[in-house]
Amino acid sequence: MEQQIQFVTTPEGVNLAVATLGSGPPLVLVPGWLSHLEIDCRDRYARSLFERLTVSRQLIRYDKRGTGLSDRNLADYSLGAQVRDLEAIVEQLQLGRIALLGYCQGGPIAIRYAVLHPESVSGLILYAAYHDGSQWRETRPGVAAAFASLIRADWGGYGASTMADLFVPGAQPKLRELFAAYQRQTATAQDAVSMLEAMLEYEVTPLLSQITAPTLVLHRREDQAAPFLQGREIASNIRGARFVPLEGNIHIIWLGDTEPLVSAIDGFLSGLEGPRPRSLVREGLQSVLFTDVEGSTALTQRLGDAKARQVLREHERIVREALKAHGGTEVKTMGDGFMASFSSATRALECAIAMQRAFAEHNESAEEPIRVRIGLNAGEPVAEDEDLFGTAVNLAARIAAKAEGGEILASNVVRELVAGKGFLFSDRGDVALRGFEDPVRLYEVRWREDG
Repeated sequence: MEQQIQFVTTPEGVNLAVATLGSGPPLVLVPGWLSHLEIDCRDRYARSLFERLTVSRQLIRYDKRGTGLSDRNLADYSLGAQVRDLEAIVEQLQLGRIALLGYCQGGPIAIRYAVLHPESVSGLILYAAYHDGSQWRETRPGVAAAFASLIRADWGGYGASTMADLFVPGAQPKLRELFAAYQRQTATAQDAVSMLEAMLEYEVTPLLSQITAPTLVLHRREDQAAPFLQGREIASNIRGARFVPLEGNIHIIWLGDTEPLVSAIDGFLSGLEGPRPRSLVREGLQSVLFTDVEGSTALTQRLGDAKARQVLREHERIVREALKAHGGTEVKTMGDGFMASFSSATRALECAIAMQRAFAEHNESAEEPIRVRIGLNAGEPVAEDEDLFGTAVNLAARIAAKAEGGEILASNVVRELVAGKGFLFSDRGDVALRGFEDPVRLYEVRWREDG
């Protein structure tokens, strides 16, 4: 399994390197002080941790501004800038609802994001995190200034040994050498100092009581880089948070005894994700529905990525509410469209009508109207790898592509299945569809109240 690296450009023009590994519900790892996507993934201990975390899910990692493959030599390393970077990644990669794993400095970033976007965070995991950087300075007066001086004077040299003792107490000479080389490759001395000074200014203490996402807090008892007390205080101030003390003094997340850490994370995430809907693997007749936002590419070009993503997020909300209300199962989302399945053709049509009426109501007052194509077909699709395949699915997708924004088109088999149920159809005649040798009879479903 190879990681895929791409770049996200923030509204401020900062290029951020992002790596994805695995597939499934997204888990975003918000890194600590320094990171490097390539070097970290080559390390056998880090790689082992990443692969454990990608069992049944997708792991998204990124280099924060100033580190690794992302842009360096920047002026702003504030908490606000870091949160805006995370927002850009989630929006541009169209991740939808995510679980967040905040590691050390990534903890305050993840906490603030979870408070600002509660609807987007399914769960929050905090490892070796802190809530008030000033406490670190107060408990170790002069140490932060000494570290900053050491970095400026000998970045990636003798100073690396001193810092290695903070992150991995008792590190062997070989590890100290690797740590020194890692410092030189992940950041410049000036960026390292700027990020260190900025992270000691981060304070999210007042936000802890506002977190609504299920939360898991993990902290090693003898961690010298992030005091154990801060982890305990974080857990005690987040309603319902689970606190798991870990033995050991190693700060780096993939070193030391990682088995208890991974087991706790796996158990927590499995509880959030739950079992996949059984309807995805049910055999027999199903009705398949596709939605597609008309003109989504032009929308993005006109509004830009961030604002276009806001519009598409409203599309997602309306579709998911309709699916929930009418017993539909979301099979997958394609960014600007959905694929869903129903055990009943009647419920599928009722859901499609409810969607179009909801979009029409939204468009009455929206600055940017959302016009959605909907196509339906029924048949016996093949269930495999938590997805649906086969002719019935392909035909539903082709039917949706033939619709105009605001239209619902259905195949003849759907019309016959709901005969006598009060739905109004308009015959659109035989239509040639890409990939199908013979023309297919299509029907427009009348959904407007005055229709």
